[in-house]
Amino acid sequence: MTTMTDSSVREFKMPDVGEGLTEAEILKWYVQPGDTVTDGQVVCEVETAKAAVELPIPYDGVVRELHFPEGTTVDVGTSIIAVAVGDGAAAAEEPVQEAVAEEPKPEGRQPVLVGYGVSTSSTKRRPRKGAEAPAAAQTPSAAIQAELNGHGPAAPAAPAAPAAPVTGDRPLAKPPVRKLAKDLGVDLATVVPSGPDGIITREDVHAAVAAPEPAQTAAPRSEPAAPAPSPSAPTSYDTARETRIPVKGVRKATAAAMVGSAFTAPHVTEFVTVDVTRTMKLVEELKQDKEYTGLRVNPLLLIAKALLVAIKRNPDINASWDEAAQEIVVKHYVNLGIAAATPRGLIVPNIKDAHAQTLPQLAGSLGELVSTAREGKTSPAAMQGGTVTITNVGVFGVDTGTPILNPGESAILAVGAIKLQPWVHKGKVKPRQVTTLALSFDHRLVDGELGSKVLADVAAVLEQPKRLISWA
Repeated sequence: MTTMTDSSVREFKMPDVGEGLTEAEILKWYVQPGDTVTDGQVVCEVETAKAAVELPIPYDGVVRELHFPEGTTVDVGTSIIAVAVGDGAAAAEEPVQEAVAEEPKPEGRQPVLVGYGVSTSSTKRRPRKGAEAPAAAQTPSAAIQAELNGHGPAAPAAPAAPAAPVTGDRPLAKPPVRKLAKDLGVDLATVVPSGPDGIITREDVHAAVAAPEPAQTAAPRSEPAAPAPSPSAPTSYDTARETRIPVKGVRKATAAAMVGSAFTAPHVTEFVTVDVTRTMKLVEELKQDKEYTGLRVNPLLLIAKALLVAIKRNPDINASWDEAAQEIVVKHYVNLGIAAATPRGLIVPNIKDAHAQTLPQLAGSLGELVSTAREGKTSPAAMQGGTVTITNVGVFGVDTGTPILNPGESAILAVGAIKLQPWVHKGKVKPRQVTTLALSFDHRLVDGELGSKVLADVAAVLEQPKRLISWA
């Protein structure tokens, strides 16, 4: 008979895998209770507001419990998996039994919230949450243990024995309800739960705010109060005519960032239509060059290089606005962002120190960036620290657009579709490869002259790509 002690169990908490993130959604578990894990082994994949990230476990042991199912959004710092280590790992591989002769086994045990109570598995342990023995059948030691666990008897016999404050496990509540309680300043230990298996609901939290005095009756409400209908989230709708998609993860972060950018930085957008026939010919020549074998060579590569050349000639465009210090911060490096559409939403990873890369190096960086984004493996670090961005709407057949600045940046270049159009070339109307560029910039730190010079330089390089040699 082997007993596992709590000292042999390590709780792995949801880390902050990005800068300042507060929560993440568990996308997939790669392990199950009873599996052996080693230090550095990936145990799950989570999606933050910035990217999907795989989480490695930092120690060896045997998985004891997964606290949350897939699809659950968990606050940073909350334990998500329990692992038995050391002697406890060996014990976890054997049936765990405890003699509890004084306590009758509860019948009809109801399922409890994953991660907060005892699961209905073959492992037998002393009943805890949602499975306390009837008060009349408890021995004094059992009653004391229940009080220490923060639950108390299921039906207290006399008011002279007040329930002890919660000192062990937390009250049962889902992460969104915990956040609501935190925002409203409500102590969940004082809230009377009405949900199944003693789970605290949003209505319970609101009721605790509205009631100045705690309820005196110990009898739980027979039916939970029906939530008030919300005009923005109807309780029912025709699923054949509507589909509702929860806004979370990357899409939620993108929406917040775009709203913040649009209403913080005064945007100005300028346009220019460019004959890129020579650039398209150069792309075909580079594809045949042995130096570019295996590299991604396309118009975006030369457009990116043209923008880097324009920034070199007009360095003040590569800046940001420091609101707190009331300063313009000019960057002496270019972390070139490339907007990428992924199944999880729009992300903008950037090529670090793109200004220092040769054209073949830039081609390799672009290829790696695009491949990683398509696989959903872009790391949060790859999306931090961008200074200027390119968005290629031309791949969708769109002529151009008015892009919104990536937060913290001063400029973004939109590239339209490259089409064969009639164009006056050397005094004659001829079919030429033409595209339209749009440059949006923050008018607080980029005036019309600077923005126009940058856009004109990009257009000049694409019209005459030989300028890459003389201007670079």
